[in-house]
Amino acid sequence: MTPVFIIIVCLALTSAADNVVKRDVSDAIAEANEGTGARLVDGDIMPSHRRNALPCTAAGCKWPKTDRYVWVPVSISADYSSQERTEIIHGLLTFHRPTCIRFQWRSNHRDYLNFIPSSGCWSYLGRQGGRQDISLQKRGCLRTSTIQHEVFHALGFSHEQSRSDRDNYVTILYNNIESGRERNFRKAKTNNLGTDYDFDSIMHYSSRAFSKNGKSTIIAKGNSNTRLGTATSMTDKDIALINKLYGCKV
Repeated sequence: MTPVFIIIVCLALTSAADNVVKRDVSDAIAEANEGTGARLVDGDIMPSHRRNALPCTAAGCKWPKTDRYVWVPVSISADYSSQERTEIIHGLLTFHRPTCIRFQWRSNHRDYLNFIPSSGCWSYLGRQGGRQDISLQKRGCLRTSTIQHEVFHALGFSHEQSRSDRDNYVTILYNNIESGRERNFRKAKTNNLGTDYDFDSIMHYSSRAFSKNGKSTIIAKGNSNTRLGTATSMTDKDIALINKLYGCKV
C-alpha cells in the first residue's frame, strides 16, 4: 500500500462513519438501494455481462496473487469530498492487517475497482476485468460496515445466507418477504471452504431484511431469537474466508 493511503487516514482526527447511528448493514444497504431503479441481484450485486452474477466460481473471478499478497488496484471518484475519500480508504485499510489483501492506487492497471457516488450501495461479484465500479452513495453507504460488505462482494463473496448449506442453519420465512424480493433469498453454489456458518457475518442479512410486515424473514434454527447480521465490522470467520480463498498466510 502506498504511504499516501495511511497518511490521509491519519490526518482524519474523527471518522464520520463512527458518528452515525449503528444499523444492521443489510438494512442500511436496502434503504440506500430503495428506488434506485438498478436491476440488482440479491439486493446489492450488480449483474455482470461478462459472467453470471451467482455464484463466483468462474475462472478469473479471484484477484491475482503475487508472492504473499493479493494486490487490488483502486481509484476513488473526485466527486467525493476529502473526508468521504478518507472514509473509503479507512474501510479498505481494515483488510490489510488480518488478510493478505492489499489495495493500491490504480496507475496503468487494466483491472481495478473504481469507487463512485452513484445511486445506492452495490458491487459486482468477483473480479470482472477492466474498470469495475463499486457504488457508495454519499448518504447511507460511507460507513465501515457497508464499505467492507461491498468490497467482500468484489473479492468474490456472496451473502452468508446464500451459502449452499444455509438450510442447516436458518429458515427463510417467505410469507413475510415483500412481493418481488423473494429472489434475494435464493441459495448459491458456494464454496464454503470448510468454514462454519456465521450468523454475525458482515455479509449476513438482518432478521427482518425485506420484510413486508415487520416480522422476521430469516431466523436461526434452534433459537429464533438469535440476532442476525448485526456486525459493524467483519468477523473472525469473515476474515478466515478471505484467507482461505486467497491462501493468505498472516
